[in-house]
Amino acid sequence: MLKATLRSFLAHKGRLLLSALAVILSVAFVAGSLIFSDTVARTFDRLFASTSADVTVNPTKGLDERVSSGVTRTVPASLTARIAGVDGVAGTHVDVAVENITVVDRSNDSVGPTTGAPTIATNWYVTERSPVKLTSGHAPHGPGEALLDKDTADKKHVRIGDPLTVLAQPGSFKVEVVGIATFTTTNPGAALVFLDTPTAQTRLLGKPDAATAISVDAAAGVSDEELKQRVTAAVGGSYEIKTAAQQAKSAADELGGFLDVIKYVMLGFAGVATLVGIFLIVNTFSMLIAQRTRELGLLRALGADRRQVRRSVLLEALLLGLVGSTLGLGAGIGLAAGLMALMGTFGMKLSTAEMVIGWGTPVAAYAVGVGVTFVAAYLPARRAARVSPMAALADAEVSGIGRPLKVRAVVGTVLTVAGAAALTGCATSTKTATSSSLLGLGVVLTLIATVVAGPLLVRPVIRVLGAAFPRLYGPVGRMSQRNALRNPRRTGATASALMVGIALVAGLSVASASMTKSFDQQIDKTLGADFVVQNGNFQPFPQEITDKVRAVKGTETVVRQRFAPLRLTLPDGRTPETTASGYDPQLDDVAHITYAAGGSAEALAPGNLAMDRDYARDHRVRLGDTLPVTFSTGGRARLRVAALTDMDTSGGFGVEGGVFMGLATVERYLPGGQDAAVYVNAGGGTSADELRASLEKALDPYPQVQVRNQADYKKLIRDQIAVMLYLVYALLGLAIVIAVLGVVNTLALSVVERTREIGLLRAIGLTRVQLRRMIRLESVVIAVFGALLGLVLGMVWGVGIQQVLALQGLKAFAVPWSTVIAVAVGAAAVGLVAALLPALRASRMNVLAAIAHE
Repeated sequence: MLKATLRSFLAHKGRLLLSALAVILSVAFVAGSLIFSDTVARTFDRLFASTSADVTVNPTKGLDERVSSGVTRTVPASLTARIAGVDGVAGTHVDVAVENITVVDRSNDSVGPTTGAPTIATNWYVTERSPVKLTSGHAPHGPGEALLDKDTADKKHVRIGDPLTVLAQPGSFKVEVVGIATFTTTNPGAALVFLDTPTAQTRLLGKPDAATAISVDAAAGVSDEELKQRVTAAVGGSYEIKTAAQQAKSAADELGGFLDVIKYVMLGFAGVATLVGIFLIVNTFSMLIAQRTRELGLLRALGADRRQVRRSVLLEALLLGLVGSTLGLGAGIGLAAGLMALMGTFGMKLSTAEMVIGWGTPVAAYAVGVGVTFVAAYLPARRAARVSPMAALADAEVSGIGRPLKVRAVVGTVLTVAGAAALTGCATSTKTATSSSLLGLGVVLTLIATVVAGPLLVRPVIRVLGAAFPRLYGPVGRMSQRNALRNPRRTGATASALMVGIALVAGLSVASASMTKSFDQQIDKTLGADFVVQNGNFQPFPQEITDKVRAVKGTETVVRQRFAPLRLTLPDGRTPETTASGYDPQLDDVAHITYAAGGSAEALAPGNLAMDRDYARDHRVRLGDTLPVTFSTGGRARLRVAALTDMDTSGGFGVEGGVFMGLATVERYLPGGQDAAVYVNAGGGTSADELRASLEKALDPYPQVQVRNQADYKKLIRDQIAVMLYLVYALLGLAIVIAVLGVVNTLALSVVERTREIGLLRAIGLTRVQLRRMIRLESVVIAVFGALLGLVLGMVWGVGIQQVLALQGLKAFAVPWSTVIAVAVGAAAVGLVAALLPALRASRMNVLAAIAHE
């Protein structure tokens, strides 16, 4: 049996190659994501470990700022003198580092990265742990000099002697580049500008006795933990003090969020490839077993029992999984190397010589590859074991069509009812968490139900889809339709591979279209300003920009917005963290807010806040209640709920609770913040176009902010949502690639299966052109069938997703009909492409050899 199995595997290696490609793709994405994330993590672990001081004194950590307030947290620089006197301290350094700052060249173009990485302005001092070294020019001295990192200088064509303008919170200032610093470790992709320490303190922080941290070096023989204890005793518990290991871990944890995004995206691709690949492998083994009925029957007649036959098929699957996993692991290494090269174009230098392949990567690769193939081949293996010795004489196909389809009908109906019940519960639930859970359950159940019941839908649906074939193509069209109907299980499995990807796209396209429409409606309903001055990535900007806006001729109303991360203590005992907004008193001039109680005057008065009515009701908050509030820097207040809003998206501000308050309250408890947006109205006698031109001219030196009207603001939101769609389309592309392999495999095996039939058709006059057309039409109708199932399923999912979004205030529903039409047309094109090789192969058969084929 072992020899027979190996011979069978090698005999069908061409047929199994397409199935192996699905395994390779799945394993490649799993291995590539693990290798890439492990390599980046190890690289940055080394960077942080080599550059962290023995002990670092940081400001006390406050609340996590999901949206930046613009506050730079500091410690007194005078602590260095106290720390220097601690026993075991070899040296201290004042650290000044401000992220997300803007630096422009003489043309007012930003010299920072265009990839989302920050521009960091920091003070210059050299230690053995410095990540950069001075390679040309000299160190900065005085307020007019700066260094720039070499990668940024090369990309932005900045040379020694060039002027730069640093746009810092205390105000902008000009510097001359007097030197270039080169990274000695991994370049994290950021742009670095170095100033001398006094300049950094006064120009970046606005305070000569301030630092963002203090680095402490340990004397010989003093451990980091011991030094930390001594420094803590000297400075007290008002600061966050970390050893080198703790500081490195903290920095790595902050980077972890970025790595997780890449890792989970790639694992998402692996999941889709695995799911679609399962259909391909099941179909391939089912067809191979059907074609080997005579061979399996002869084995049974010669004494092989059911267990041996089942083991034989599973061994073939195991061999396929091992081969696919091995090749996939190699492809994953190549994929990781490609990602590292891609990150290099973004400025993050990663060396392939330091690629990390941990023991978990090959284990995961082979677990996915072998596991998927083994599981997918199990059902076909069981069917193979049921082949009787008499089948060798009868040459019967082991399809068992009658009873299995009846079982499918029962199981499919039960799953469909359960899935529909879950989705109905999702639509009627008033709790976001419950609705989301029911949506996930409904998606899984309806997907499985469609896969199980797919063969039952083949006959009625394909009869409709192919109804025009006989009239358009005559007997060829009729035969193509009947070929697709011949084996419903095979057609259903082939179509399911395409269905999964299209269902994903349809569902998320409906969700994104609904989100876009909801935001458009909210902007129309809420935004009353002529223009919004805002940073492209929603980062806050210095007061200097707001002052420039106020000074523009023709400006009548200027309302500032600032974000204030805070923690609420609610009457129901919950202490959620959220982000409140602070506004100037003229809010009603630039925004349209619907209040259930109170108004803007009460909401913006000192010591008051406003809250979304539904959020207040859910947490037993009543108008007039006083709530304890903790701000991100530790400031505490008791604020009165003076107004309740009745808006669709938490007061129109898109944050939990819809909390907002007067800017005076924010400035009192969160000093040092920066404006996140400025809403501007034109005065009498100034047109909107004139004001826009004046604003853009005044803000030309500040490339980090843009002037937007309502249409621009809508486009910004659409662009943000489009990022999600691009990922979905990429997933669709992967699913289609594997689905095409599935259709090709099905048609290729079908051609082999029908060799004698094709020979007879050719003998009675069917031309090569007609034969190719027959196979192409069969492929198209299968692909369109899969697309139709996917679109219907995806639409149902999209409605469920929209119901969850509605609980967050995004109540509009929209169907992207252009996407639906494009998918339907694309499915037909996929069918045509998939049929090219099988049709060509069939048309080249020798007629006599085909007729003689057994």
